[in-house]
Amino acid sequence: MSYYDFNSAEAQNSFDLMPQGTIAKVHMRIKRGGYNDESKGWTEDYASQNDNTGSIYLLCEYTIVEGEYRGRKVWSLIGLYSSKNNNQWGDMGRSFIRGILNSVHGLTDKDNDQEAIIARTINGFADLDGLEFIARIDIETTEDGTDKNVIKTAITPAHRSYQAVMSGQSRLGQANFGGSDVGF
Repeated sequence: MSYYDFNSAEAQNSFDLMPQGTIAKVHMRIKRGGYNDESKGWTEDYASQNDNTGSIYLLCEYTIVEGEYRGRKVWSLIGLYSSKNNNQWGDMGRSFIRGILNSVHGLTDKDNDQEAIIARTINGFADLDGLEFIARIDIETTEDGTDKNVIKTAITPAHRSYQAVMSGQSRLGQANFGGSDVGF
């Protein structure tokens, strides 16, 4: 049998979109894009730049670690800079990273003691690479009109499902807990 004869290969798996608002624990990896700007502290090649728009972002891959969708992956961008709208995209990215850190450390936005301040401070994007947190998985339509799953919201202890998911009592991926404590 020739390697180039694919008649005996199994049919590929069909992955339907996960439902809008699915809550799941995810493991985050950042694909290094090779963009650095030392004046902003963006080093170690973690950031990426869009050649057409000049926007700067983190290209993230999230792997669901528990439940019905375990092993499924979702890819999303975390905005760092855009010349449009006074960098609103970058501000949304900073809010999302704050939400990730809150989720990881069990903090709410009202936590402002010294411990919380330290937990929300990172040395660089390498500190984000490999984190596990609770995320809300949504559906977004791409420019070519196809739908895809995205993650733009981290779930924190203020969300009603956070404790159940963190303790493993929730059937992750099988329930749409709806709502979110962090709008995006």
